[in-house]
Amino acid sequence: MSINIEIDQGSGFCFGVINAINHAEQQLDEDSSPLYCLGDIVHNNDEVSRLTAKGMTTVNYEGMKKLQGARVLFRAHGEPPEVYRWAEERNLRLIDATCPVVKKLQHNIRQCYLASRDKDAQIVIYGKPGHAEVNGLMGQTDGHAIVVSDLSNIRLIDPQKPVILFSQTTKPLDGFQLLIEAIRQYLHPGIQFEYKDTICRQVSNRIPHIREFAQSHDLVYFIAGTKSSNGKVLFQHCSEANPHSIFISSPDEIKLQQLAHQPRSIGICGATSTPKWQMEQVAARLKQLLPQE
Repeated sequence: MSINIEIDQGSGFCFGVINAINHAEQQLDEDSSPLYCLGDIVHNNDEVSRLTAKGMTTVNYEGMKKLQGARVLFRAHGEPPEVYRWAEERNLRLIDATCPVVKKLQHNIRQCYLASRDKDAQIVIYGKPGHAEVNGLMGQTDGHAIVVSDLSNIRLIDPQKPVILFSQTTKPLDGFQLLIEAIRQYLHPGIQFEYKDTICRQVSNRIPHIREFAQSHDLVYFIAGTKSSNGKVLFQHCSEANPHSIFISSPDEIKLQQLAHQPRSIGICGATSTPKWQMEQVAARLKQLLPQE
């Protein structure tokens, strides 16, 4: 029996990640001096390892503070203003690969924060606490923004003060809509409420697409790094659409017994942090286990 194996053409790196990796590869090709990346350039261990083999070193904040005059790349997630000051103080040669969508959001939050301070308004960010992008956004408000990850956190907001709501670019659109309605009902009558839809459509549009893709196959392999927040969200939708969905972080995790029910069609998809070459490795591994007629 011939088994159809399809790689989802809608999966893979988003523009922001592609831009950051292109910056890294260009720097590695043009200059032999050490290149440092502040944090994992993408939440995918295999891609980080590939760039490490080419000469890039990943450092954390403490590691960056020890550098002087070195090349340091800021990844797509963005950084708070304080980190830019650290770089300037250490005379670092900065390669800023912040995603343009994130950069615009940072600017808008900063301007809004400065303009609303005299009104005692609350800047609220719909996002994951501690996420790199959210940390950068918090920095635009000097740490005063309120981060709300879901409806259970709504009581962090003072119902008697004005609210201006933004969103982490990679959050789901339906969750944002639910939060808007919940805040409307939560605030006291007459309290001003504004919201800015700052969700990246290149990311949010993947949810309906990946559900449709998952439903079109008997079995689905979803490959992503275990640290990828976007991967966790997308896989949840993938598995809801098709219970025969398997999360893997490496093609080596594919086992023959997973194919025991003899699927006629296998789909391969991933997160915005999943490189195309990794999905191709999954297809190659499946073809080794299931020779095509």
